[in-house]
Amino acid sequence: MFTATLLTNPAAPNLDRALVESLRNAWGGGEAHWLAEGEAAEFSVAIKPDTLWTVWEDLQKAHVDLVLQPTEGRRKKMLLADMDSTMIEQECIDELADEAGVGERVKDITARAMNGELDFEGALTERVGLLEGLDESVISKVLAERITFMPGGKALLATMKANGAYAALVSGGFTAFTAKVASELGFNENRANTLLVEYEKLTGAVGYPILGRKAKVQALKEITARLGLAHQDVIAVGDGANDLGMLGLAGAGVALHAKPSVAAECDIRINHGDLTALLYIQGYAKSDFVGP
Repeated sequence: MFTATLLTNPAAPNLDRALVESLRNAWGGGEAHWLAEGEAAEFSVAIKPDTLWTVWEDLQKAHVDLVLQPTEGRRKKMLLADMDSTMIEQECIDELADEAGVGERVKDITARAMNGELDFEGALTERVGLLEGLDESVISKVLAERITFMPGGKALLATMKANGAYAALVSGGFTAFTAKVASELGFNENRANTLLVEYEKLTGAVGYPILGRKAKVQALKEITARLGLAHQDVIAVGDGANDLGMLGLAGAGVALHAKPSVAAECDIRINHGDLTALLYIQGYAKSDFVGP
């Protein structure tokens, strides 16, 4: 048995009942269950429809996301999340680079790395090198003035944790940022790279080993082993090429507003919803949400 979930942007809910019923009828699905009026609905289907991706493409034009998953085991016991452009709306290194006056150069490298065009470790080393000499205090300034949370993140963390789930933030960014983000959102732990500092200035180097794609996979394996969970018990979310390993290994790998080359390799693609989409696809209704 499978569950089809249709959802849209909660800030501009436009999910039409007629659309949901039309698809349910076309696929011979069970009765539609509305998780949030205008935002999200689901219904069951006995088999995976042959027209899934054709329908998905049509719904994208209507700003509606469609996710099909096996019904059994949808509700996960662990959240593993990327930080940059996933739990927050920015790329931290790009914001630091703006302050250092090398913003455009660094942003270009970041975009190419996240799209899988560049080796992540080499691209990170090159970008951090351009920050040499930047005052360490700029990190606090960027955190206070430039970093904003992705909508739905607080509800996602609070709701999953209230239902017994564990939450880990694993980023190719920096501990100076993940510590703050993890604390404010309620993650149980965080892992990231370390910016090296001497005499209160960035040295232009990053601590080794660098946390990239392999380290994110390793984090999933280590944390699930420690908690006695299976990989299937994990819902992972990210947007870049360095997230693909953990997205593929997790029971549910969500490409959130992802680069096209990344989304193409994932069966769960959220392009219009926010982070509450991760709750809806697990079967949580809006009335089940905890917190904001």
